[in-house]
Amino acid sequence: MSIRLLVSLLLCICATDVYSDKSHLVSCGSYYKGLSNLKLQQPPRRVLLVPLLIRVPLGNESPRWSEQPARTLKAFYRNRFNAAVTQLHDVWNWTDYFRQVEQIVQQSPPFDRVIFISHGGFDGPILENFVFWQNFQVEGNKGELLQFYESQPGLKDMLSITYDTQKNRIFSDYMASHWRELAPMKPTDIRHRLKGLEKQIQPLDHVCFQHYCSPDQLATSPEQQRGYRLELCELICREPLFEQKISAEISPERFFHFTKSLSSLATADGLIFFGACNPGSAAPVEILEKDETEFLINSTLADGPHKSYVHLVSAATGRITAGPIGQSSAEDIVNRVIMFETGRPQHHLCIVAPAAK
Repeated sequence: MSIRLLVSLLLCICATDVYSDKSHLVSCGSYYKGLSNLKLQQPPRRVLLVPLLIRVPLGNESPRWSEQPARTLKAFYRNRFNAAVTQLHDVWNWTDYFRQVEQIVQQSPPFDRVIFISHGGFDGPILENFVFWQNFQVEGNKGELLQFYESQPGLKDMLSITYDTQKNRIFSDYMASHWRELAPMKPTDIRHRLKGLEKQIQPLDHVCFQHYCSPDQLATSPEQQRGYRLELCELICREPLFEQKISAEISPERFFHFTKSLSSLATADGLIFFGACNPGSAAPVEILEKDETEFLINSTLADGPHKSYVHLVSAATGRITAGPIGQSSAEDIVNRVIMFETGRPQHHLCIVAPAAK
């Protein structure tokens, strides 16, 4: 799991007081004019539920937690509106999502409601990072493995591994024959595997090693630190066979691939609902760290910047889009959907109608 993904999940859990921005609440004011003023299909006849599955490294939460609120909402729409309800199953990554959506679009008409249930952040729903494209090539003496992966559509992480094909033939042969095996692995695990191979086949610089880790040098270190010092010396005193870099950028292509899928799923008078933390929240002012991107809503996507992810998706899809402001539990998501459909007012839901053209 990438650092940015973990930070996004922490922002969901530890969100600041996003309710205090009155100007932002006004921008979500379409809801308070009443459902009758929204050009929204009422009652909903066809509903699509999209529970997203993810293993969170914090706590003991089931990765399938989103399926329970999906069952509750399925019963609500069937009993209240006699609606036909369809549900996506086993969506662990965005490749799973796009594969199932492609089948649904080919087999059935669009839906009056498209409801995501997931972890989320200021940049939308979150799934585990998953490689959606990779390429391996050798040009001259340079070998390179390049991978693209994503946890949120529109935010593309990139991993590159480069090496000199003439430096160590065993390593070069290994990369040429095993690069496909690296796709399902996390970047840290890839580095660990390649460093393990490097340790086996690349000799130490013994002059360097004796300088930093001779018996006399080790004797000056506390006993509990000697193992760590030996590992550090082996790392420093062995010429590396490869360089691994990780970077991130906004990908308009991936973002609009996602919003195009939403437009194909939702009717022109339908609703896209993101049941997660913060899709309706205004993003905080951010300080960019190395290899981080700005928030999607602060970018120029769909004539941005936008006030929230809900605003961004509505602008990109031309559909009414809604989502909670601030934190949301599974129970909160269910309650907000039911309150919306039954016309009861609520202050922590942002709903945005697309601008008239």
